[in-house]
Amino acid sequence: MLRATGTALALAAASCSPAGKAPAPAAQAHPTSGRLTVTQLQKLAAGADPASLGIAANAPINSLPAPQGARAVGFDAEKINAARPFADDPIQPMRPFILKTDADDRARAVHCLAQAIYFEAAREPLKGQQAVAQVVLNRVRHPAYPKTVCGVVYQGASLPTGCQFTFTCDGSLRWRPEADLWDRAVSVAKQALTGYVDKDVGSATHYHAAYVAPYWAPTLTKMIKVGQHIFYRWNGTWGEPAAFTGRYAGRETILTPAVLNGEPALAPPPERQVTLAVGGEVRTYKIAETGGAVAADGPAVGAIHASRRQPTAEQIRKINASLAAMEARLNGGATNVAQAAQPAAAATVAAAK
Repeated sequence: MLRATGTALALAAASCSPAGKAPAPAAQAHPTSGRLTVTQLQKLAAGADPASLGIAANAPINSLPAPQGARAVGFDAEKINAARPFADDPIQPMRPFILKTDADDRARAVHCLAQAIYFEAAREPLKGQQAVAQVVLNRVRHPAYPKTVCGVVYQGASLPTGCQFTFTCDGSLRWRPEADLWDRAVSVAKQALTGYVDKDVGSATHYHAAYVAPYWAPTLTKMIKVGQHIFYRWNGTWGEPAAFTGRYAGRETILTPAVLNGEPALAPPPERQVTLAVGGEVRTYKIAETGGAVAADGPAVGAIHASRRQPTAEQIRKINASLAAMEARLNGGATNVAQAAQPAAAATVAAAK
């Protein structure tokens, strides 16, 4: 299960154990005892056997505090989730993620992604596993997250208040995977890293089980339910495919303490503006995100809503010329429409993306 961004929003629902043994409930764990060191986490991400690291098979690997971020679990959570509708916005598919790196990095990336698929969705249908893989790779590309597969999966795993992917800190890693289910997870991981795109979840960066109602869910755009997970994306342009500009950094073998102790960056996307010249008067508008009113700076107070496609320079020129001609007619003072439109045609339109 994916955790929220921020310590106050951490979920404390344990992942299922494909081995048939449930980890110790988070509410009964001690948040500071028995936690793994950075070195141990690095080795587990590389595929080390927990026993080789001195981790007892019946002891939790990491511990979580009592539930803090779940509004409800079980039937009550299902009712809360059902009451909040899915967004009407179309789900936009992402670009294929094709991993281009050396053999060592590829093997480590496949392993970490397979771990996420296995421990988060081992018994989910194939589509459910593909959706989890898509979320991991979406995060690799998003500016708010680390730029390696292992970095995304293990982000925050050393934090005493929880992690981004539950299995890295709830004790699930102490169980050895079942061979057939593990092989399936590896297969899904390899497909995802060679360009398979799960179009059902689009640009989703978050998900949670349907039997949990986390506090952070209402702050994001609810997209779709796949299997037993509900998927979300960031609101506004921060959650659209165009925002996923991050580049894969490689060096999967270096799982730094900064990543293991880190949380996603919560900085908003760069402010988008558009400057229009109409009838010789230049006006700058802020582009309002969906559902929010944004006041503009400058002499003209107002806001316009972002479209899903940026207009071309020629389209902008025609729009400006048309507006200038209309103002000329309304004012009655311009005898030469072409002359009135000339400043708009020559105007520079700047849009911060």
